[in-house]
Amino acid sequence: MRDLPEPRTGQSPVVPPQRRPPLLPGGRARTAERLAYLDNATRRINSSLDLAHTLRNLGKVLVPALADAAVVHLRDPLPDMERFSGSPAALTIHHLHGTRLGRRSRTRRLVPGGAVARALNQQFPTGPVVLGTPSAARLRPLLEELYGARTLGRLAAGTALLALPLRGRKTVLGLLLLIRRPSKLSAPSSELHVQEGQFTGPGAPDAFALTAAYDAALAFDATDTATAAHLATQAGLAVDTALRYSREWEIADELQRSMLPTHLPQRHGVRLAHRYLPCERGAQVGGDWYDSVPLPGNRVALIVGDVMGHSLTSAAIMGQLRTSAQTLAALDLPPHEVLYHLDEQAQRLGREQHLATCVYAVYDPIANRVVLANAGHVPPVLVQPDGKAELLELPAGAPIGVGGVDFTSVELPAPPGSALLLFTDGLVETRRRPLATGLELLRSRLGHGAPRTPEQLCQEALRILPPGDRADDIALLAATFDGIPAEDVAYWYLQPRHETPGRARRLAGHALRRWGLESLVDNTELMVSELVTNAIQHATRPVTLRLVRTSVLRCEVGDDSALLPRARRAGPDDERGRGLQIVARCAERWGATRLGAGKVVWFEQRLPTPRPAT
Repeated sequence: MRDLPEPRTGQSPVVPPQRRPPLLPGGRARTAERLAYLDNATRRINSSLDLAHTLRNLGKVLVPALADAAVVHLRDPLPDMERFSGSPAALTIHHLHGTRLGRRSRTRRLVPGGAVARALNQQFPTGPVVLGTPSAARLRPLLEELYGARTLGRLAAGTALLALPLRGRKTVLGLLLLIRRPSKLSAPSSELHVQEGQFTGPGAPDAFALTAAYDAALAFDATDTATAAHLATQAGLAVDTALRYSREWEIADELQRSMLPTHLPQRHGVRLAHRYLPCERGAQVGGDWYDSVPLPGNRVALIVGDVMGHSLTSAAIMGQLRTSAQTLAALDLPPHEVLYHLDEQAQRLGREQHLATCVYAVYDPIANRVVLANAGHVPPVLVQPDGKAELLELPAGAPIGVGGVDFTSVELPAPPGSALLLFTDGLVETRRRPLATGLELLRSRLGHGAPRTPEQLCQEALRILPPGDRADDIALLAATFDGIPAEDVAYWYLQPRHETPGRARRLAGHALRRWGLESLVDNTELMVSELVTNAIQHATRPVTLRLVRTSVLRCEVGDDSALLPRARRAGPDDERGRGLQIVARCAERWGATRLGAGKVVWFEQRLPTPRPAT
C-alpha cells in the first residue's frame, strides 16, 4: 500500500512547475517569486492565534508549493510556556496534510537519547534525503522511531523527505516532516522495494547510479531547504505564540468563572436555573454576570449585568460590581436604589469610565409580585401561566457608570406558574441579526407550549442562537415562580412594650397549633420570646413577627435598629446574654440580616415527619 497517491497520467516532469519555476536570465523572476511566496506564507502562518488554525495554515502554505505532504509533530503534553522544564517525552501528530503517515499511532514515546531527541536538539542530521539512495540511511533511525519500520516500508521508493525542528522562544516544540512523492517519469519499477536504504527486486538498478538523478530531480535543493527552514522557524514562533495565547485565555477564563456563582441558592416559592457561555472569538473575556441573593420574607433578588468591552479589565470590573450588588441587595434596598448606588460605585472604580448595563428584580413569593429596575439593559421576558410571553417595557435608564441618572422601579404581578428570564445581549444580538429581531424571536420562542421548568426555559432560549462563533458572552438567569400560599404565612406588628414578648409567644403558639405543629410550640415560643425581648430593647417603632411554613418553619423578628446581635458567653452571675445561645441550641439554623431601615433576626426548624396512616 502506498502512503502517497500515484501522480496522474500526463503529469509534468519530475518536479511540478509550481515548485520549480523556470530560471530566466539572471534568475530575477525566480527570486522575486520565491520572496513573494515567503512573504505570503509568513503572513498566513502568523494570521491566527489559535493553534489548530495555525497548523492548518502551515500545511496550506507548504502543500503543494514546497512539498506534496506535511506532518506536524508537537510535544505531548503541550507545554506551559512560562513553566517549561525538561525535554519532550513524547510527540503527537497534531496535523496531517496530504498524507496518512502515522495516523494509526499518532502519539510516539521518545527514546531517551534517541534519534528524535538528538534531532530536536540539533545533534542529529535531519535531511534532506531520498528513499532508495544512500542518503536515506542517515535519516532512517529517526523515521523508524516516529513511524515504525513497517509503516516506513510502505513509502514508495524515490520519496524525498525533509525533517525540521520546530523551535519556540525558549524550547523545542516539535518536528516538521515534508514529503515529496516520486514521479512516474523517473521512479523505478513498482516491483522494486526499499530495504536498508537500497533498491531490491528484479532488475534493481545500481543505487549509486541513481543517486545523482534522484537527488537532482526529487530531493529538496539548497533553496528549498532554506525556504523550508525559514517557514519552520516562523511556524515554531507562531505555535509558541498560540500556546501562550491559549494559556492567557485559560487564565482569563478561569478568573472570570471564579467570580461567577457556581450554584444559586434555591429559596422556597421560586426555582432558579442559570447558563453562562463565553464567547468563541479568540481569547477575549467579557464582563457578563448573574447572581441571586436571598432576602428576608422568603424573597429573592435576581441580577444580570454586562460590563461593556472584552478584556481582563472588564472581568475585574464585573467582579467588583457583582460584589457591590450583593452587598446592596442584602441591605434590602429598593431596586432603583441598588442601581443608583451601583452607578456611584462604578464611578469610583478608577479614572477611566467603566460602563455596565444591569437589570435588577426582587420577587416576593408571598405577595406574588416582582419589582424590577433597568439600567440600560435588554428587557427581560415574563412568561405568564398560560404560556404567553411578553417583553417587559421597563424605563431603560442609562448604563451604570454614566452618573446623574434616575432609575425607576416597576412592580408587576407574578402569579404562581409564571416565569422570568433575565439575559445579556449576546443571546439576541449577533453580527447578522439586529437586536430587535433577536428579542422578538426569543419572545416568540418562549411564548409557545406549556409552562416550563427554569432548566427548560434556558434550553429553549439558547435554541435561537445561530450556528457559528459567538461574538459575545451569554449569561442567562431563569426563575419559575411557585409562590407561597397565604394560609402558610402569619404576620404581626407588635408595639415595643414590656408585655409584647408574652403576646408574641401566644400568637406564635396559636399559629403553630392551627398548622398542626404542636410538637414545635414549646421551642418556638421560647425562641420567639428571646428575640422579641431583644428587639423591644432597641426598637423605636413596631416590631415585626413573621412565621412562614414551607418545608421548614421559618420565624423572622424585625426592628428598626441597625445593631446586629452577637452571641456571647455569659458568666455564671450574669442575668442577661443567654438569649442567642438558646436560639442557637434550639434552632436548626439562625442568623441576622441588616436592612436599609433596621435588621431581621431569623431562625428555622425542621417540620416534624408526618406519621404514616394506619
